[in-house]
Formats: sequence, C-alpha cells, structure tokens
Amino acid sequence: MTTVTPEVLADLAPNGCLRAAINYGNPILAKRDPVTQAPTGVSVDMARQLASRLGAPVDFVTYDAAGKVVEGLQRNEWDVAFVARDPVRGKGIEQTFPYVIIEGAYLVREDSPIRSNEEVDQTGRIVVVGKGSAYDLFLTREITSATIVRSPTSPSVVNMMLAEGHDVAAGVKQQLQADVRRVPGLRMLDGRFMVIEQAMGTPKGREAGADFVKKFLYSMIESGFIASAIEAHGAGGALVASLPSGHGA
Repeated sequence: MTTVTPEVLADLAPNGCLRAAINYGNPILAKRDPVTQAPTGVSVDMARQLASRLGAPVDFVTYDAAGKVVEGLQRNEWDVAFVARDPVRGKGIEQTFPYVIIEGAYLVREDSPIRSNEEVDQTGRIVVVGKGSAYDLFLTREITSATIVRSPTSPSVVNMMLAEGHDVAAGVKQQLQADVRRVPGLRMLDGRFMVIEQAMGTPKGREAGADFVKKFLYSMIESGFIASAIEAHGAGGALVASLPSGHGA
C-alpha cells in the first residue's frame, strides 16, 4: 500500500480532513439519500475509502452540476473531485485515468423528425445540455450547425427542452431513459454520441496528492471495489474502466 507521507496529507487534507466534491448532477454515481438527505453512491463510497486510507475524516462538498464543481475549485472548496475527463477541465484539475465509462445519448419527442444521432447537428435545431457537463464541453467542440442551449443542471435538461420547445436533450443515457419512463411522448435515439470517462481529480500543483490518488484508484479497480459499489447502488449503465499500466499501488 502507498505510504501516506506528510506531503500527501498536505495535498489531500490540508485542513485536517478530505474535502470531497460530490456531483449530484450525475445520478449514476451520486444522489441524496431519500430519507437522510446525505450523499450516497459510488463516488461517495470511494471518497470514504480514500479518507480511510489517509486516516482523515471526510467532508462532502456537494454540487448539483459538474460545472459548479469546476467553479468550486476556483474558490478552493475541495481537495478531490469525481468528474468526467475533458481537456478544458484538465487546465485546472489534475485528472486521473478513467475508472467508470458512461454513455452520452440524445432524447427527442416521439413525433420528432430526427431519427438518428447524425441528424441532430443541423441548422435550426436546438440541443439542450447541462451547463458545464461533459456533454456540454464535448458538444461545444463538435456541434457545427445546431444551436446549444444550457440548462442549470443535467437532470433538468428534459424539462427545459419540453418547457421551451427545443428539439433535442443530451445527457447521461440512464438519466434520459428515466425521463422517457417519467414523461409520455418521448423517445431515445439509438446508440450514443459520446463515451464519458469518469475520473478523479485534484487541484493542479498538488503532485504528491495526485500521485497518491492515481495509485489509490488503481487499487479500487483492481480489487473489485468499484464493481461492487456499482452493483450495490444499482448504478446500471456504468461500466468499470480497464486498468491502465504504470499506476499500480
């Protein structure tokens, strides 16, 4: 097991506890307990396990959107986060290799003329996406003809699409499937438009902490901890990423 040095503690628990950013905007990995309102989910279990390795308490810093997690970094609100890999986020966050793979998909109204993913990016069409989400960052780079509008959070994408009469909702496949069950008259487009690589992240410049987190994450995949957490929380659609080389604990 990797040694917890004073440098590691200074990077990951500078205030005496591990401040873990938890994003409720990705309900596959984190949500509120319906009874206690406390955070629960795969990323919550991982944060607790990391804090245990450090011998420090954990303080959950919760957000309702991935973009707000990134904003929280500017205010020095957290020491470790669970966010999708993206080059824009990589400017301020030292990102690990992925530990979970999640699909991004499109949703439309049942009577929409759009029948495939390839038909989405056309002039005059409006795509709704959660502000600052991995889908927002990806589509901002990839969409050339359609217009992107942004809802405050990923779970509110479909409601905004319906309320404002837009054409397409983009987001976590499982979240959109739940919306199809929740709201009559909607359908998913077949396939996926992207694959999200969910990773852990630490603020740039904390090298000892970043190295410790990478080795910790490797052990979480190798031991089967993440697979067990996915099963325990019923996180359907989340697939454990393959182990990378060179990061063993």
